[in-house]
Amino acid sequence: MPLPQLTQARAPLTRAIEVINEHGARETISIPAERDLTVYVDKRELVTLMTLGAHPEWLVLGYLLNQRLIASVNEVESITVDWEVNAASVKTRQGIDRIEERTSRRVVTTGCGQGSVFGHLMDEIDTIRLPAEAGLKQSELYAIVNAIRLKESTYKSAGSVHACALFHGEALQLFVEDVGRHNAVDTIAGWMAMNPAPTLDRSNGSQSSSEKIFYTTGRLTSEMVIKSAQMGVAVVISRSGITQMGLDVAERVGLCAIGRATHQRFLCYANPQRLELDAIPSAAPVARERAASPS
Repeated sequence: MPLPQLTQARAPLTRAIEVINEHGARETISIPAERDLTVYVDKRELVTLMTLGAHPEWLVLGYLLNQRLIASVNEVESITVDWEVNAASVKTRQGIDRIEERTSRRVVTTGCGQGSVFGHLMDEIDTIRLPAEAGLKQSELYAIVNAIRLKESTYKSAGSVHACALFHGEALQLFVEDVGRHNAVDTIAGWMAMNPAPTLDRSNGSQSSSEKIFYTTGRLTSEMVIKSAQMGVAVVISRSGITQMGLDVAERVGLCAIGRATHQRFLCYANPQRLELDAIPSAAPVARERAASPS
């Protein structure tokens, strides 16, 4: 069955405005161009997402997949985004079964931009099966953190956004920024659905170099962990920390959760057996109090 037809309605990510600084002088700066996008599925209004609009079609597709409203990308015939009316029209091939019932229970999440998930997701996490062999080397972790540090981004020019990235080993596959980390991870899920990875060859014993690794600047909440696991990602790296519920879910599904990852520092919160410590610093560890990272 063919993949869905998608428009390419990328919107400007920033807007130039004039401000007054602390010296009373005028200057021009850039701010993120947040906008609303109302999603309609088969002409039925589903949800309004607040987004930068970098890849709105992938965002909508990933949202439907991560909410378990569709089981496969092939269920969607087309996604059409029109910024003149700030709407995304999704046309499915056979409709979504019991959509009213399945979207009736909504949970407002801690995600920036007031994200929401449909309540049945927590009931389905025990069905998630992550690849047992998936893992990450410490040296790859350092390379990933450095790659993000060097990445040119909207955050560097305008601030006030979150970033997510998909890696295969050290190789960056996709980098996405949005006003909320939940939007960024949904966008990556949509891209992955449109670009399925080839079957991995493990005959040479290699594991981490060909596995999917997910990076986020935001904290690891239960929503982020569930969505990552649904995408088949067994290792998630965050610049921030983890919540109690995020930790509980990570341990439950077998996901390796790594947080406070900056330079050559990190904390592995869950499933450390997936992390190969091949680049331990030579100096003895120094006891230090870690300040709470901003989300």
